[in-house]
Amino acid sequence: MSLPAFINVPVNEQLSELCVYVNTKGAELPVEVTQANQSDILVRVISDIDKVWKGTDDNDVEYVFNSVFSLVLYESPEVIKRLVELLTEKLVIGNGERAAIRLRILYNLFNGVEPEKRLAFGVYCGMLKLACKTKNCDQIPTDLDMVRKWSGLWKLTKDETHHVLKLLYDALQECKHSEASSKVMIELLGTYTTDNASKARDDAHRCIVNTLADPNIYLMDHLIALRPVKFLEGELIHDLLTIFVSGKLIDYMEFQKANTDFVKSLGLSHEENIAKMRTLTLMSMAVDNKDLPFDLVIKEMQMSEDEVEGFVIDVVRTKMVRAKIDQLQRKVVVSFSTHRTFGKQQWMLLRERLEQWERNLGQVTKGLESLNTAISQQTAQ
Repeated sequence: MSLPAFINVPVNEQLSELCVYVNTKGAELPVEVTQANQSDILVRVISDIDKVWKGTDDNDVEYVFNSVFSLVLYESPEVIKRLVELLTEKLVIGNGERAAIRLRILYNLFNGVEPEKRLAFGVYCGMLKLACKTKNCDQIPTDLDMVRKWSGLWKLTKDETHHVLKLLYDALQECKHSEASSKVMIELLGTYTTDNASKARDDAHRCIVNTLADPNIYLMDHLIALRPVKFLEGELIHDLLTIFVSGKLIDYMEFQKANTDFVKSLGLSHEENIAKMRTLTLMSMAVDNKDLPFDLVIKEMQMSEDEVEGFVIDVVRTKMVRAKIDQLQRKVVVSFSTHRTFGKQQWMLLRERLEQWERNLGQVTKGLESLNTAISQQTAQ
């Protein structure tokens, strides 16, 4: 299909040829373009741009949109802002049809207005909405460090920062990028103060639920310190989080028995909660005791002896614990366990170990110096 190629052609002629093409798709646009009506006609072209999708392959659609972008950039800053917003809206709407090309065109627009400029903020938000709707984050930039940089360049307000981080979180969640989405949510909750923490109640609640449900997340003590999470103290969701942060399986079982309907309402799997709490319980036990008798494991994990070996194998796969099974002595031998919480006690323990290493290195240094002195004396003789 022949499409207009706008090379060294006056803007009004470019726009006229574009109108002619869009009219072949069913639009009824004026083709007489003057400097006086140019902006209004461009608005009408963008309003009817949806018609271009029908019966047109992706490459041609992208070409048409890029042609529109080039015309938009000739307008005044105020008009450009309105046209870019309209273009973004047109690309985001729909039922996810031809999502890949829509995202690519939005990315072209994002780069066209220059990512460092304020105008790119709205386009990026549109990209995130479309990525969330279509579960496709691979075509757009989602790196949190980059988003931080852009947010600074865009001079976002607090509300705008919250907005873009929420959109980024939603997109990453829908795309099953749990680790990245968790970092974004923590970043979001960390932007609230004591004065406005109550506004993030729903986000804090959702963060807790998603963290508990994620089979790859075992360390959650950092959530407790976030102000919006602190705001939930006294509520069942905060009590449940506290159990997953520092409690044992028996604590969860008692909580679940007393609040069965609440746990179900969160959409959490009781069986998966038990599996995670068993791992967390073993992590706590292994910090202070490297030899765990089968009988103790069976009691604490509320399982049969036949289940112990498979359980230990599953825990080792999480990389939270390194251990092996001694069948002869009927015990689990732990060589390493990750601390579930890192507070004052852990800092003191770390300090003691570093000081011990320093002393050991000092002794090694002295030994080498003595050896070097003895060798030098022998050589001199």
